[in-house]
Amino acid sequence: MREDPSRAECEHCGHDSRTGPPAGAATPAGPPPETARARAGSRRRDRDPEGKARNARPRDGLGRPLPYGQEGVARQPEGVVRTPARSLEEAQRLLDEGMPFHAHEVLEDAWKTAPEAEAALWKGLAQLAVGITHLARGNARGGARLLLRGTGGIEPYRSRPPHGIDVAGLADWARTTADAAEEAGTGGKEQPATRNSQTAPGTPGGAPAAPRLRGPA
Repeated sequence: MREDPSRAECEHCGHDSRTGPPAGAATPAGPPPETARARAGSRRRDRDPEGKARNARPRDGLGRPLPYGQEGVARQPEGVVRTPARSLEEAQRLLDEGMPFHAHEVLEDAWKTAPEAEAALWKGLAQLAVGITHLARGNARGGARLLLRGTGGIEPYRSRPPHGIDVAGLADWARTTADAAEEAGTGGKEQPATRNSQTAPGTPGGAPAAPRLRGPA
């Protein structure tokens, strides 16, 4: 018996309903109905070549999932360990090319491998990239919210920013962009996904021009 219906596993015995009945439990005679088999198959989690859970659905140019079988845009490899300088360089390139979702994946890897003292900074940068992604998808309200959330994460580093990151410039840019998105917003609905769908930077309702992650050398 599960007290929390939002969880797949039982809080008491740990049994996951997606894997079948608990050990020793009585099972009905005969094969399960075909509909039950189909439901069970549809709940199997996609996994990468190393066995880690990772959604295998193709994605469009802004990271939105497409139906299985369609050709999508390749995602960034997951779990890559980069130097801070390399992470910033790669993320900036992707932002400049109009691929903020992919930039977010690079910054998320940096966040997961960063020392504890810098983790909040990299998480905030990743949230800024996600905010740009939502704006490009047409979700002005969600994009503005994520930009402000990311700003809150990077602000504590304003006085002593590491790795040449332009924290002050990014925070000011994010607030200005969030305010503009709210004023000209399209609400919380995203545009439909297509293979290469992404709104050109700087266009109304789309992604803003890419911010600079680092200040002048």
